[in-house]
Amino acid sequence: MHENTLVILKPDGYERALTGQILSRFERSGLRLEEIRISQDEDDIIDEHYPRSEEWLRVVGGKTLSDYEKLGVSPVDRLGTDDALEIGRMVRGWLIGFMKSGSIVPMRLSGNRAIETVRKLVGHTLPVTATPGTIRGDFSSDSPDLANDERRPVKNLVHASGDPEEADREIKLWFPKSR
Repeated sequence: MHENTLVILKPDGYERALTGQILSRFERSGLRLEEIRISQDEDDIIDEHYPRSEEWLRVVGGKTLSDYEKLGVSPVDRLGTDDALEIGRMVRGWLIGFMKSGSIVPMRLSGNRAIETVRKLVGHTLPVTATPGTIRGDFSSDSPDLANDERRPVKNLVHASGDPEEADREIKLWFPKSR
C-alpha cells in the first residue's frame, strides 16, 4: 500500500546536524523523499500542528501521569496538579515552545506502508526505552522524568505521523501545495 507521511526533524536533531543521517535511514529502507525544507518562525503552523481537543490533551496528560506513577513520583508535587487535561495543556505548551526554539525540517516521505515503516525506524517515543538500531535509540537518551522536571517535552529528535488521517492533516498543513 503506497502512502505519504510527514516527518519533522525537531530542533534537537537539526542543532546536532543529524538531518542527513536520519534522512539516509528512511531512504535506505526504500522510502522516497518527496518534499523537504528548513522551517523557521512558522509559529502559526506549529500551533496548528498540535491538536487542541480535550481528548488529545487528556491522552497526553494521561501518559505523563502514567510516567510519574511508574516512578513513584507525585504529579501534584512536581507539576501542581494531577488533572490529565491540565497536564496535557502544559505539555502541549512545552511542545510548541520547543518546536519554535530553533530550526526544524519537515519532510514528506512516500512508499509502501510509509507510516508504519517510519514509525518502526524512529523507535519508541521515549528515547530511553527505544531499542538500539532505531533513530531515537541510537541518537538520544532523554526521558520523561528529566523532561518533566525541566518543564519541557522529551527531546526525541523527530515527529512522525501516527496514522493515515494524521499524516494527511499534517502534510496539508506543512506542504499545502503538494495536495
